Amino acid sequence: MKQSAGDLLKSKGLRSTAQRRAILTALHGHPHSTASELEARIGVGTPGAGGLSKQGLYNVLDDLTRAQLIRCIEPAGSAARYELRVGDNHHHLVCRDCGRIEDVDCTVGAAPCLDPVETKGFAVDEAEITWWGLCAECQQATVSADTATPSPGPGTPSEA
Repeated sequence: MKQSAGDLLKSKGLRSTAQRRAILTALHGHPHSTASELEARIGVGTPGAGGLSKQGLYNVLDDLTRAQLIRCIEPAGSAARYELRVGDNHHHLVCRDCGRIEDVDCTVGAAPCLDPVETKGFAVDEAEITWWGLCAECQQATVSADTATPSPGPGTPSEA
C-alpha cells in the first residue's frame, strides 16, 4: 500500500479501528476477494481478528465501500468481490469457467466510458463494463480435453 491503512481511513474522515485496518490490509495483494475469503484471511471470530465478527466484517465492508476506500463488484453468478483499486475507471474480465477476474484499464480514461442512447433524466457519471470469456488456462484445458477424447470417426457406431 502506498499509504498505511490508518492514513487511508483518516483521509476519508473515518476512525482508524483495528477491524477496518485488518480488512484494508487483507485486501492488499488480493484483489477481487469475497467476504468469505477475507473472513478466512483475517481469522474472523478469533482473538487475533480484533474482535471482528462475521456481521462486523460485512458492516466494515459496507462502510469502506461507501467511503470509496474499496470497490465492490458483483459479476453475475458470483459473490460480491472487493478490491482496493478505486477511482480510476477500470473494468473487468471474468472467466466463465473458473471465475478468475482480471482488471482492464479503460481505453477512454474518463468516466463514463459509454454514453447511453437516452439518459432518461439521469446525470450519468459511471459505466461498469464486464467482459466474459475463458481465461488462457481454461482455454488450454478445453483444448486438452477435446484432444484427449477422440471423436468417433465416420462409420463408427455411436452409443444409444
